[in-house]
Amino acid sequence: MTTGIILFAHGSRDPQWRLPIEAVAQQISERSPHALVRCAYLELCLPSLPDAAIELIAAGARRIKVFPLFLGVGKHAREDLPVLIQEMRTAHPTLTVELLPTAGENPALIALMADLALA
Repeated sequence: MTTGIILFAHGSRDPQWRLPIEAVAQQISERSPHALVRCAYLELCLPSLPDAAIELIAAGARRIKVFPLFLGVGKHAREDLPVLIQEMRTAHPTLTVELLPTAGENPALIALMADLALA
């Protein structure tokens, strides 16, 4: 089953804000050249989560992992994102959608940030 990855972030009007998100997507593509990866944003910039999913489905994805690039588990991660995920599942019933924990919940990222602060 072909898997797509959506890096999901808040969004901003400032185009420079997107650079780190797009850098993660670039790293994924460089490490796994056949990976299907897209960035998506909750608001203020495009593509939206539904649009990114449609792009991945058109590219052959039958399973999508959504990785929220949030440090905190705030309202967007707890409330808004699960609603968007359910809407994706309803719109594409044959698609398998997996919502990953937020980046900030990952012990490896927490340790890395501590290492960077201590360096």
